[in-house]
Order: sequence, then C-alpha cells, then structure tokens
Amino acid sequence: MIKKIDITNSKLAKEVLNIQISSYKVEAEIIDFYEIPPLKDTVDTLQQCGETFFGYYLNEELCGVISIKAEKGVIDIHRLMVHPKHFRKGIAKMLLDFIESNKGGIETIIVSTGSKNTPAVTFYLENGFLKTGETRLTENLSLTSFKKEI
Repeated sequence: MIKKIDITNSKLAKEVLNIQISSYKVEAEIIDFYEIPPLKDTVDTLQQCGETFFGYYLNEELCGVISIKAEKGVIDIHRLMVHPKHFRKGIAKMLLDFIESNKGGIETIIVSTGSKNTPAVTFYLENGFLKTGETRLTENLSLTSFKKEI
C-alpha cells in the first residue's frame, strides 16, 4: 500500500531516513562516491526539505519512498529509494506508477541520478524516460538527467 508520509512527524522522518541511508549507501558503492548529499541528511534536514513524501508499506513496514516537488506543470523526483532488503520486488516501479497516476494535471516528470548508477539509469530508461543531459560535478562524479512526458 502506498500512502503519503507526514515528514514533519519525527518518527516517520526517522523511518524515511533509515531507508534513505541504507539505499544511498548502495548507490555510493555502485558509483564509488561516498559524499552524496542524501547520506548527510538528518531528520531535521528531511523535515525542512520542502518535498512531498509517499511510502510503500508492506505489512505496515516502510519499504520504499519517493519524494517529489511539483511546480509549473513539472514533477521533480528528488528521491526514489527502496530498502536493500526489498530490492527487486517492483517497489520503485509501484512508487513511480503511483506518482504518474496521481499527477493532477502535471505533464512532465524529471529526475536525475548518478551516471554510474547503472540500475537506476536502466530503471528510468525502461520506464519511458529519455536522457536529457549529463552534468559533471567532480572528476569522478556526474549526474544524468531524465525527462518523461505523461
């Protein structure tokens, strides 16, 4: 079941942070860069980020989270994360489908991920996103941007 998460609730924010840290540690290993901003978040920074969070629950356990900002006809996915013990269960796809089916007049979705994060790059391409660019942040780190018209 997918439901909106009240990120201002400290208990819920801690659950989200637990998934975020676990998930982004895997990405950090994949891209061989351990200074990615999501690994530095705290409950406070999550609560103040201004994003809208939705969680996928299995037997009342939070297993995956998507966070978005929607403005000017565009949904910007800021985080799409699944706890590693729930990888390969289709949770990321269900969260993405949920956002697309509850778009409320939005016509475009954008997202970025580490260019070396092959599983994420493949996921977005397989789900109808087109690569729109690549931004080099450091010598060893670049982000790939994607866009999907819905």
